Amino acid sequence: MPYMLTLFRKTGRPSPLRAAIGHHVAGTLAANPAVRPVPVQGVQAYCHDDFLDAATCRTLIARIDAGRRPSTLLSDKPEQNFRTSESCDLERWAPDIRPVDEGIAALLGIPPEQGETIQGQRYAPGQQFRAHHDYFFETQSYWRQVTAQGGQRTWTAMVYLCDVEEGGATWFPQAGFRIAPKRGLLLAWNNMAVDGSPNGLTLHEGMPVVRGVKYIITKWFRERSWL
Repeated sequence: MPYMLTLFRKTGRPSPLRAAIGHHVAGTLAANPAVRPVPVQGVQAYCHDDFLDAATCRTLIARIDAGRRPSTLLSDKPEQNFRTSESCDLERWAPDIRPVDEGIAALLGIPPEQGETIQGQRYAPGQQFRAHHDYFFETQSYWRQVTAQGGQRTWTAMVYLCDVEEGGATWFPQAGFRIAPKRGLLLAWNNMAVDGSPNGLTLHEGMPVVRGVKYIITKWFRERSWL
């Protein structure tokens, strides 16, 4: 499912359920010696180097190339040229996808059924994804539908499948940090604040690729079962 499109800061109410999920996942990641926190105030964000090996990254890149299509937006008022990459959905039960899918869920300590289908994304030179939030907005027309399909998004996990010669960083302009693409690197963050309300500081952007091609996979998690 595609991302949200909006720049609003306050977009929802606190939620004890989402707060508990955030506390649990943060504790699980903090206890893992392979995971390091991103040193930033106001956002729970973590990195895991070499989460995927080179062979798995190559397999996923081939899958993305075989199934890519123009990326879309979930928004009542989509903007032209806001998201110019290509995307594809990776079938979660396929033998070469399931270990990755369930491995991400296990890393975060979230039941696999709360995870959406992994989305693969390809960014050629000049392509980008302008600043957006991953969480859903209660004021949008899709809210009733997503509520019936697992509810609000909580955590995002993104894995870079290759290095990029220049550009293509993931930038959080309001939180004040950016992550450069690095093969195998997993970046995870909580889209909610500590009280379980949507966290405006998670506004982020897939910056334009200057040289090379960027491939990533993204997995979003819901507050309840998505399957």
